Amino acid sequence: MFLHLTRLMNNAPIDSRKRTVLAVAGHPDDIEFMMAGTLVLLKKAGFETHYLNISSGNCGSLVHSASKLKKLREKEARKAAVILGAEFHPSIGNDLEIFYDLKTLRRLAAIIREVQPSILLTHSPVDYMEDHTNSCRLALTAAFARCLPNFKTIPPRPHYLGEISVYHAMPHGLRDPLRRRVAPGIFVNTSSVQDLKFAALASHASQQDWLDASQKMNSYLQTMDDFGRELGQMSGKFKYAEGWRRHLHYGFCGEATDPLRTSLGKFHRINQDYEKNLNRTW
Repeated sequence: MFLHLTRLMNNAPIDSRKRTVLAVAGHPDDIEFMMAGTLVLLKKAGFETHYLNISSGNCGSLVHSASKLKKLREKEARKAAVILGAEFHPSIGNDLEIFYDLKTLRRLAAIIREVQPSILLTHSPVDYMEDHTNSCRLALTAAFARCLPNFKTIPPRPHYLGEISVYHAMPHGLRDPLRRRVAPGIFVNTSSVQDLKFAALASHASQQDWLDASQKMNSYLQTMDDFGRELGQMSGKFKYAEGWRRHLHYGFCGEATDPLRTSLGKFHRINQDYEKNLNRTW
């Protein structure tokens, strides 16, 4: 199927004016930690930007009930989306209930067909918790299904033919679940928008005490800052950075299609060591 879809993508009439990016993450604040800087830079480059957390974040508290926390975290996430200049999409699930199931897939596929992103930003395929990795899997399949008329969405949305380039953010802690270091293939210089990342993450005020208690994350904002500085140091060039890995193009776009590179210019840097290792036999 994927070879057929690759030919289809290469031959389909693509609207070159369509410059839209959708960030899909597991929980409220995941976008802010690992994706927000790139999202803002793409907006500055002329992209329409969209913001979606699959889960409502209803379990992340020691003091609030699930129903109260849902409302609170949606309010915080909406505020963060405004700060980032992105269109907000309501959550479609709950914490620890992000499963790779048909109903969730149909609902996410409907959103992708509505937005028709040319860039999809999502989680790493490997990360410390299943909500993140399942969000990644759902986002990939929903994007793959955008051009399949026989795949039905909830609510019904028509399929479309358009390229979509998928980029995976770095896992939290820059390590996989077995503690191994994960290197990005791309560095994006987020130094000029770090203040917006701070402001957007600070919107999620309900999470500071929860993450301190549950994950020993003593400073919510400092942790995000440390990630950005560490990636900046890894880049060898930037003070702050976000890291990305570009998904294989089969079924999504042309082999050479790389809109982060072509759109971000000086803010973009390829990790040449990562590229050299792509031809390694695993």
